[in-house]
Amino acid sequence: MLPKDGKLVCTKCGEVKELENEDEYRIVTEGGGKKSEVVVVEEEVRTLPTTRAECRKCGNLEAEWWLLQTRKADEAETRFYRCTKCRYTWREYQ
Repeated sequence: MLPKDGKLVCTKCGEVKELENEDEYRIVTEGGGKKSEVVVVEEEVRTLPTTRAECRKCGNLEAEWWLLQTRKADEAETRFYRCTKCRYTWREYQ
């Protein structure tokens, strides 16, 4: 789903969802508009794997994690963590 006119619109089926909290959604554009990345965070869906990792903000010992290729393809991917308690997100370069 991509943001459009203050709503989220599915690019495949056309379903429209109202934005409940605009702070949960952000659009990131890099390279003068040539590349764009849309980051959508939905609080109610928790399908990511979890691991033991200490949150720097609240001290919780469990976090969700995922990998993302943030640099060139010949470089290692970046591992992201999100605390399961306070939802603070941080990254670890490998």
